[in-house]
Amino acid sequence: MHADALEGLALKVQYNGDQVLKITPQTSSQADFLQDISNQMQLDLWMPRMPEAIIPGTEVHVRVPFSLVQNLKEQFHQREISFEVLITDVQNIIDQRTMTAPRKPSLSLADFDYTKYHPMHEIYDWTVRIREKYTDLVTLHYLGETYEKRPIFYFKVGWPSDKKKKVIWMDCGIHAREWIAVAFCQWFIKEILENQNSNPVIRKALHNVDFYVVPVLNIDGFIYSWTTDRLWRKNRTPYNNGTCYGVDLNRNFNASWCSIGASNSCTTLTFCGSGPNSEPETMAVSNLVESIKSDILCFLTIHSYSQLILLPYGYTQDPSQNHEEMLTVAQKAAEKLKDRHGTPYRVGSSSHILYSTSGSSRDWATDLGIPLTYTFELRDNGTFGFELPEIQIKPTCEETTDAVLTIVDYVNEKYFNGATSLFFAGLRTNLCFSFIIATYYSLF
Repeated sequence: MHADALEGLALKVQYNGDQVLKITPQTSSQADFLQDISNQMQLDLWMPRMPEAIIPGTEVHVRVPFSLVQNLKEQFHQREISFEVLITDVQNIIDQRTMTAPRKPSLSLADFDYTKYHPMHEIYDWTVRIREKYTDLVTLHYLGETYEKRPIFYFKVGWPSDKKKKVIWMDCGIHAREWIAVAFCQWFIKEILENQNSNPVIRKALHNVDFYVVPVLNIDGFIYSWTTDRLWRKNRTPYNNGTCYGVDLNRNFNASWCSIGASNSCTTLTFCGSGPNSEPETMAVSNLVESIKSDILCFLTIHSYSQLILLPYGYTQDPSQNHEEMLTVAQKAAEKLKDRHGTPYRVGSSSHILYSTSGSSRDWATDLGIPLTYTFELRDNGTFGFELPEIQIKPTCEETTDAVLTIVDYVNEKYFNGATSLFFAGLRTNLCFSFIIATYYSLF
């Protein structure tokens, strides 16, 4: 049996008794204390990702090993730092998925279950079946290879044309443990293929643009999260003679690389690598995107969790050149997303509503001149964190598809109708729009 086919049978790293705590420091001294212990104890921060981003009034989610839980809670009580337990036993949450009855491999694409998480060997098989079924609309292309020599593929989805077509880019699975992001990419492919005739937004887009979709970018890390460590985040490149492994691929792009919100230590979750594009995965994306940058109208990168639509920039407080346009489109996407299941999303620049970070693919794509660039942080807000139950895959993917298609509709109307649709024109001509933008920045 191929090694990848063993994914998910037995995780080697256990999190028995580990808890995820939610803490909101109220004072500078409390925030400083949380920063210090996060650094000293090398705690796994789920929100924000860097200790330096912990500030008064900002919610903190942190996984605390069982051996430290009681002592840390006592220290919180001594310093009058209030907290609540989001997850009482991390391993129990993981086991709820891994102990489910094994499923038989699907024999056809019609049997593929998009409401389940799938290991990499099943995703590889799925990509081939998608290509074989939709030969008139889909081609499968080689993007590059991972450090461990696994092939990275991307779909090119769109109707053939005699003219050069524009591109909408989407990638998923940059961070290994964010399984819902990978599930969404698969769902989105299914949606645009199955609804190519019935949905006018999809039908129009497929005639005018090609969707370039990377279902899993960090394949080595993704497989490792199935076989060994469910909460692994980075890729699997060895550093310091193999004493530590992995680079945070979303800190490795050439966008003010490693200047803020990233670490130059390979032992940390936000290690930025030895240089911009030091990793084969980010280099593969950079080579392709830079070669077609003038054709890309929209760049979407899918992550979890926090329920956010993030705009550039992360490495500066300054807005992007077309910030007002991007903010308006994202707000409408968030409204459409909420209409489906009532899930609230926040919208704004990463440095304003989340934390400062450098080296992200979103900011790098913006610096290349791509007009619309967004990071989606999918469900949830911390109840399950990276262990989002499979029962939430379908609603998460449904609402996110609604949001993405709202952006696609804007691309359709702006670039291929000669005028903005009434749907968006109403927003643009709203007399309150400039006031909204001014208010937005006055908050910071």
